[in-house]
Amino acid sequence: MDNIAGSKSSLTWAVHLSVLFLVVLWIFPTVGLLVSSFRTGDQIATSGWWASLGTSEQSVVYRAKDPDDFREADGDQFVVTGNFFEEEGGSGTVTVWGTSSRAIDAYSAGETADLGDGETFTLDAAGNYEWRGPDDAISGRGQRAFATITAPPEFTLENYDNMLLDPSNSEGMAKAFFNTLTVTIPATIIPIVIAAFAAYALAWMDFPGRALLIAFVVGLLVVPLQLALIPLLKLHLGIGIGKGYLGVWLAHTGFGLPLAIYLLRNYMVGLPRDIIENAKVDGATDFQIFTKIILPLSFPALASFAIFQFLWTWNDLLVAKVFLIDSTGQTTVMTNQITELLGTRGGNWEILATAAFVSIAVPLVVFFAMQRYLVRGLLAGSVK
Repeated sequence: MDNIAGSKSSLTWAVHLSVLFLVVLWIFPTVGLLVSSFRTGDQIATSGWWASLGTSEQSVVYRAKDPDDFREADGDQFVVTGNFFEEEGGSGTVTVWGTSSRAIDAYSAGETADLGDGETFTLDAAGNYEWRGPDDAISGRGQRAFATITAPPEFTLENYDNMLLDPSNSEGMAKAFFNTLTVTIPATIIPIVIAAFAAYALAWMDFPGRALLIAFVVGLLVVPLQLALIPLLKLHLGIGIGKGYLGVWLAHTGFGLPLAIYLLRNYMVGLPRDIIENAKVDGATDFQIFTKIILPLSFPALASFAIFQFLWTWNDLLVAKVFLIDSTGQTTVMTNQITELLGTRGGNWEILATAAFVSIAVPLVVFFAMQRYLVRGLLAGSVK
């Protein structure tokens, strides 16, 4: 018992493992998103990012060159030759192939397929093909080949080039980036300012019903955001706010205030009472105490909530869809722009990975710049 103050807990290893697990859990998808942003769409569709340094097996569809323009006479027959990898792009080794989607592994690399009527097609492992047949057979559209290839690791900057330098995409992303900043910065500052005043009043000012008001604020934490969207939109339309930046600022402020007040109040109530009482004895008003004493001491809690509110509003899509007019594209935020880049079929995974990583770049900078205050703010009010 004499040495208990200087002894180490036997569960220290469990704490270290838990922290390591949480760090890996957070870093794992971020690294995966970064790696995927440099891969091609075919590679993303066929293998996970963790296999990006090894060969991947892909199923691809090729079409031979137009016979009307590229066929050449070879005795009494005509032939079309070429290399799919050079014509379609990419590289790899053909393992099996077929001429029908129902039998894509009918032939091994180098074998010749009999297409009937004297028409044959040959495809080797290097992607070289030969389409041979009589005049009436070698015509029309090019012959299709369904191939399974093993492709080497491939990394490209084309995804970033298409999104950031292609005028059709970059202009929309740039506008969406500044639109998101226009939404996020005021929607982070406004609730912090309001919540700081409210938290000080609930922590250090005596007035009737204070306990009930605190309980009401805590109760608002469990109100689902989706439940309030339509009533709040009707209220905005009724008082003339409508859809726009002001509406989305007020919406984010209303949804963020309960947590902000709860977090800041718990932190402020744990500050030393002697400091505030001495300031009152010296003749300081509540406003002076709040601005010159409480706010500087509460910076960890303010920064902690700022991180959460910034991340929520930056990554928000639902509130922006409801309270912003985006039919003209003038107020489109980045989350909505990313969904539009995917297209109607949503299959451009390489664009999604690239746009998503660009989108999280700013939140990552904000988080790492202020993360030292995060734990101190989250522990607000837990100890005296």
